[in-house]
Amino acid sequence: MAREQFDSEDTARFSEDLVPASIDSLSFEESNAISALPSGSALLIVRKGAGLGSRFLLDQDITVAGRHPNADIFLDDVTVSRKHAEFIRSGTSFKVVDLGSMNGSYVAGKRVDDSPLQHGDEVLIGKFHMTFFASEKDR
Repeated sequence: MAREQFDSEDTARFSEDLVPASIDSLSFEESNAISALPSGSALLIVRKGAGLGSRFLLDQDITVAGRHPNADIFLDDVTVSRKHAEFIRSGTSFKVVDLGSMNGSYVAGKRVDDSPLQHGDEVLIGKFHMTFFASEKDR
């Protein structure tokens, strides 16, 4: 999805414990999904909060996450801006870039504007607590 402007819509502010969610053991299906990732791809798994258990494949150069229905990763909650963040792939590396969202994007509990992602990083967008899993072929 291109960086075009979406109609503005209020985004609710939230105050939630920003401590990263603990990583419990992965389910059999989650482990298999991570093991099957091809080089140059990654997986976000919602581990706590809204959308628990949802999985989002990162296999494009730019993947947009937001509350807009046309976002590549649709996060349907008022704490998420319509166009909240982008996950950007460069070769086999990924980073998250906040797109000026009201509530911000967090990696490992710290608010970030632009941050590289490492296997196991906790990413928080609105009330969605996700863990970033890189392909085993790229670690």
